[in-house]
Amino acid sequence: MRVEGRVAGEIGNGLLVLLGIAEDDGEDDAARLAGKVARLRVFENDEGRLDRSLLDTGGAALVVSQFTLIADTHKGNRPSFADAAAPEEAEPLVESFCATLRDLGVSVETGVFGARMEVELVNDGPVTIALG
Repeated sequence: MRVEGRVAGEIGNGLLVLLGIAEDDGEDDAARLAGKVARLRVFENDEGRLDRSLLDTGGAALVVSQFTLIADTHKGNRPSFADAAAPEEAEPLVESFCATLRDLGVSVETGVFGARMEVELVNDGPVTIALG
């Protein structure tokens, strides 16, 4: 991931986590979701079955704050971001999410909160999952 042409975060094998924080999210939500991400069995075992987690594989997480995930597109053609947490509320929760992942033993890289980022992804397999 690049910010202003410089590498801000980079991982090898692992997960790209696009993290949206809603205005009603809290510390408990961040901790619960971090635990879920760390333990989510989305990596193949020796038989090709999705049965291994970041903790099992030693994989890393590249966490990118992404308020646009909270977009409401039910009315009209312009997305509403009214349900997204304000930056001063969202940033500490993103940091808390990352800290919990680290406490669980996951290597974490991050972008720059609120910055325009260029994210590159090599998706090894057909797995993309939305967690709530």
